[in-house]
Amino acid sequence: MMNSAPAAPPGAAVSVRDLWVERGGREVLRGVGFDVPRGAVVGLLGPSGCGKTTLMRAIVGVQIVKSGVVTVLGHPAGSPPVRRRVGYAAQSAAVYTDLTVRENLRYFAAVLGAPRDDVDRVLAEVGLERHGDQVVATLSGGQLSRASLAVALLGAPELLVLDEPTVGLDPVLREELWDLFHVLAARGVTLLVSSHVMDEARRCERLLLMREGEMLADDPPEVLCERAGTSDLEQVFLRLITERAAS
Repeated sequence: MMNSAPAAPPGAAVSVRDLWVERGGREVLRGVGFDVPRGAVVGLLGPSGCGKTTLMRAIVGVQIVKSGVVTVLGHPAGSPPVRRRVGYAAQSAAVYTDLTVRENLRYFAAVLGAPRDDVDRVLAEVGLERHGDQVVATLSGGQLSRASLAVALLGAPELLVLDEPTVGLDPVLREELWDLFHVLAARGVTLLVSSHVMDEARRCERLLLMREGEMLADDPPEVLCERAGTSDLEQVFLRLITERAAS
């Protein structure tokens, strides 16, 4: 069971301490710890299978953990005071395929207690205005990802946890979404965005680099590059792996 959460550091939207998670008899997260400052765009990067999704599920409060502490917006992860203040977009689309995009958004807005005009707002923010009346089953992969993101944006959450939101999007749409992420951050929203694409790392103010259930680094991208003596973030990641293996 998760321990009772201590007070998070001032200014932290998310605070994780010594988090351990087992799934299927295997340790997926091993002693992970970090803080996410409020109003920042933080990238969670690492290869597929390194534990990113499990970590995000723990932050949202839907993952059973072995031990550790996860504090979100000053409260234990998943507790009633924060449920409507956190938006989550999983890798798999959490929308009903037999409804239109707009019908999905109206349903989830009602569940969340969000204003009705939120539907038009989030459709515009994710660039789906022209597809609002389209049945979800007929959307492209990129459109489906944006529909899921629109659901996460309902109700103006203070924290957005986005699991690989740009997968399947063309370069133009990826650019537009990253611009939106920074607009939201400028409003005070905190974003934790996972990816396994290193070229997205430079768009983040801070990077959490993971491998095999452990945190390799927690720093701004420029600090990591300076420390490794290279501007290539893929090389930075490889050097961190080498250093960890040698230690």
